[in-house]
Amino acid sequence: MDAAQATAAQAEKIFAVTGSARRHQARARAMGRFIEPESWLDIDTGHGHFPAVAREVHPYTAFDGLDPTTRVEDGRRAGRVEEAHRGLLADLAPKLAGRYDALSMFHYLERSADPRIELIAARTVLRPGGHLMIEVPVPQSRYARVLDLGWIRPGPYHRIPLADLRRELEGLGYTVVATDRREPHIPFVLTARLAVVLGRIRAAARLAVPLLAAAALADRALAPLVSRTRFSNAYRVIARRNPDS
Repeated sequence: MDAAQATAAQAEKIFAVTGSARRHQARARAMGRFIEPESWLDIDTGHGHFPAVAREVHPYTAFDGLDPTTRVEDGRRAGRVEEAHRGLLADLAPKLAGRYDALSMFHYLERSADPRIELIAARTVLRPGGHLMIEVPVPQSRYARVLDLGWIRPGPYHRIPLADLRRELEGLGYTVVATDRREPHIPFVLTARLAVVLGRIRAAARLAVPLLAAAALADRALAPLVSRTRFSNAYRVIARRNPDS
């Protein structure tokens, strides 16, 4: 691992523990405005941290996780998810057809090989009347450009404007019931940019952690203001699968 990769890893670790529980609770409450799910599948769940927090908001919901890595199995063993599905949503959708009445994709769709195929697979997995929650970066934001550098999560990257996603969802048999440009904002821009700079300066390795931690605090302090402006870096869509789709 070179200096840039090490610094990026430090930035992502700091980001992961900075306000994540609060974000997860907000996401769970947002879904709760439309449905009290019996069963919820979290896509790209990793170790299952979102389901673990969301259960505090929805104590009677069965939370399962899907992830292409062994992390989801670790999450099951830790009790964060009840069932662990290892693989890709498009591949597993036929086996999981009609099983869930809630499904979440947080910063997953823009990194999928084909977002439309993912939305079709989600429709297959959802019961009629079930709800899909999606969060993706705002395409023109600074955050989107940071992600485009490829050091956070390498792979494909799709710029998905809100209007385009809404149109695609409606064409696939969903009804969009809510959108939000404020709450999904991720306070990470300063931290990410600083990580890029520090990663290019080998001599800054010793200072990376305290500087990145300070940047993370600044990001959080500015978040209430930034999220109310055009610099908000992410948006959320909640869509309901139409009964006849």
